[in-house]
Amino acid sequence: MKHVRHFTPSLFLSLVHVCLVQANYAPYFFDNGARSTNGNMALLSLSEDTPVGTHVYTLNGTDPEGDPVTYGLTYEAGSRRYFSVDRNLGNVTLIEELDREKEDEIEVIVSISDGLSTVSEKVRILVTDANDESPEFINTPYIVQVPENTPSGSSIFKIEAVDRDTGSGGSITYFLQNIHANKFTIDRHSGVLRIKTGVTLDYEKSRTHFVVVVAKDGGGKLRGDNKVFSATTTVTVNVEDVQDTPPMFIGTPYYGYVYEDTLAGSEVLTVVALDGDRGKPNSIRYCLVNGDEGSFEISNTTGAISVIKSPNQLKKEVYELKVQASEVSPEGDVSAYAFAMVTIRVVDLNNHPPTFYGENGPQNRFELTMYEHPPEGEILRGLKITVNDSDQGANAKFNLHLVGPGGIFRVVPQTVLNEAQVTIIVENSAAIDYEKFKVLTFKLLAIEVNTPERFSSTADVVIRLLDTNDNVPKFSSDYYIARIPENSPGGSNVVAITATDPDSGLWGEVKYSIYGTGADLFLIHPSTGIIYTQPWAVLDAEVNSKYNFYVKAEDTDGKYSLAEVFITVLDVNDHSPEFNENIQEKTMIIGSPVKIEAIDQDAEEPNNIVDYSIMQADPANVFDIDQSTGEIKLKSYIRSLDIIHNITKNKDCIWSVVVQAKDRGSPSFSTTAVLKIDITEETLHKGPMAAFLMQTKDNPMKALGVLAGVMGIMVLITITISTAMFWRNKRSNKIMPVRRIIKKRQPQPSRTVRMEWLKFKRPSNAAEKFVVEDAQSLQNENSNNNVQVAPVPPAAPMPPPPPALASSGDAPGWRVPTVSGSLTPKFINKQLKKRGHSSAHNALVSELKMRFEKRNAAIGEPHI
Repeated sequence: MKHVRHFTPSLFLSLVHVCLVQANYAPYFFDNGARSTNGNMALLSLSEDTPVGTHVYTLNGTDPEGDPVTYGLTYEAGSRRYFSVDRNLGNVTLIEELDREKEDEIEVIVSISDGLSTVSEKVRILVTDANDESPEFINTPYIVQVPENTPSGSSIFKIEAVDRDTGSGGSITYFLQNIHANKFTIDRHSGVLRIKTGVTLDYEKSRTHFVVVVAKDGGGKLRGDNKVFSATTTVTVNVEDVQDTPPMFIGTPYYGYVYEDTLAGSEVLTVVALDGDRGKPNSIRYCLVNGDEGSFEISNTTGAISVIKSPNQLKKEVYELKVQASEVSPEGDVSAYAFAMVTIRVVDLNNHPPTFYGENGPQNRFELTMYEHPPEGEILRGLKITVNDSDQGANAKFNLHLVGPGGIFRVVPQTVLNEAQVTIIVENSAAIDYEKFKVLTFKLLAIEVNTPERFSSTADVVIRLLDTNDNVPKFSSDYYIARIPENSPGGSNVVAITATDPDSGLWGEVKYSIYGTGADLFLIHPSTGIIYTQPWAVLDAEVNSKYNFYVKAEDTDGKYSLAEVFITVLDVNDHSPEFNENIQEKTMIIGSPVKIEAIDQDAEEPNNIVDYSIMQADPANVFDIDQSTGEIKLKSYIRSLDIIHNITKNKDCIWSVVVQAKDRGSPSFSTTAVLKIDITEETLHKGPMAAFLMQTKDNPMKALGVLAGVMGIMVLITITISTAMFWRNKRSNKIMPVRRIIKKRQPQPSRTVRMEWLKFKRPSNAAEKFVVEDAQSLQNENSNNNVQVAPVPPAAPMPPPPPALASSGDAPGWRVPTVSGSLTPKFINKQLKKRGHSSAHNALVSELKMRFEKRNAAIGEPHI
């Protein structure tokens, strides 16, 4: 029993497994119909213009047991692979370009598998048409032979084109380009080419026609757009000639001449006629219809007309012959004919051409030498020319022409009968120019007018020109611009002037000269035109940087022209910056800068731009200087004298600073100056005088100017008061003692004390010239002293003496309260001294003295 229990479960499982294996079903595709995009690809159709890489279908199926399925695509051997499939998703992709015209059906084996079973099906994919083909003409080229008498509207050719597309894309219509200019039409559906209604072909007008035919398809979709394709071809229509045109005479009208020496039987002229049908011409036969009067005959094959009588037997001067030309077919039939008129004139023999004669007989070359630019209308009298034709009547009539440069001369007369004197007249004087033509050559042509021979003869006319001075020297430019550095030595070249005179010989030689206010420093070479500086010239851009003058170019006859010269003197850095003094003294109030200034005499930037810097200061790092303006100020941390006292032991606060001024030229120049700076605080604003002294301490000239102005005002006031007192005393007739007046004008001791500091050290009193003589010298002859004395002008106050410069080592140079420290320039004394010699003061004193003497003389007369 134990054994049976063990066997029964195993057997059961085996039976179950066998049953399951036998129950496995194969997978299958879904069949979703013809328009479905998924399933088994049955009845799938694709347009041939489907782009490669397009997802065109999705294989879709299932397994009854629900197992996952995979998909596959295979092809028969030798078939092109157009599609690929994603095994898991079933997505079918186009991998090869389709072409319906090559293959319109594609067979594909699709398969589905669940891993155990695989199901395969063969399907056909239809390739549908897209309009991707152009029409093509067949049996080209098209060449058609058409007789010219083909009736209008006749069909002459059929054109055929094919298009491999289907539907509207494969249908073809035909039309012609330039339909209005064509003599043909085409049936748009059949392609039959016809001659237009009412139009005929003409071989004689046009032998070949080129007809451009266009074949166009009906259009269709291509990659989503509607496309229409066309093709063109050319049909060559050759027109064949037929006999439908009469003969035509060539070279009409016909004229012939019989001369007095013509022999009987001589040929006069030949007429020529051709068959109008050039393709297959017939032979031509000639005959005279009328007008010959038995005097002329014609060759029936050649058309040559001959005179059969001697000229003296001809009774008429003009014969009109009517000639017939007939076409003769190969069979000998006359098919067409035409007529022409021949005029034959009987004339005397024209055997003498026109002939030119000089003074010594026939001559064919005439020469003349003359000056250029003769007056217009002048006759060339040096030419002695005669022309003659010894024939008679119309044979002796000829025209004269002057062949050569036109418009210069004209010939008179223009028409000659038998003989004439030839005159050549100047018509364009300006064109007769020696500088253009040394020799003028003409052909004098005489040609008969109305003769069939048109006899002619020529003679050479050679005119040699002589030069005159008719040109003015011309400069290469109306003005010349030059530049020269200011340090150029004397004799340096500046610019070359060029002028030309096209005249020959001495008239073409040019001499140069310059003139004008700006030409003093320059010379010009008279023949080369080179302008250079005078040997002694020194150019200085600081004095004058621009020169402007004129240059003259003159020939030997005095004809000249002018040009203007502009010369710029270029500045060179040849000046160093200069301070007004090498040692300067400045007072600096804390918080306010002091300024130094150096002048550079150069003319242009950057040579005259000055930069300032501090080279040395004791102590250092106390002052700053503005590089451009030269302003010197204390460092920002120095705000009081206490800080300065902490920096240095020098209690006077006078420091020396070495300042450099440097220009920006190349090479650069510089100079230095010593600046003594007295630093003080702003403590003198208690009164106007103190403020003035503080302001003028660094400018002694300003102080002297103010003092001199005050003195001058005092002198004027004194003179005014004295003059008023003099006239007042003169009118009152009072006698005032002279000594008393002089005594009153003596200065008080206190005033002497106050003015003592204004006297110079050198004893010089300019006011002494204004003092009137002593009272004793002013007495009259009777010594009565009853004379009015003019008030003496007061002496002008003298400026203070210049202070002695204190050495830097012993004591400070000056202190703020002192005025004399800033009045240092010596030239102030000279100015004040000159002011003391004022001419106005001298004139006033002299006038007062003269009036005083006259008054003395008038009072003293009764006592004599």
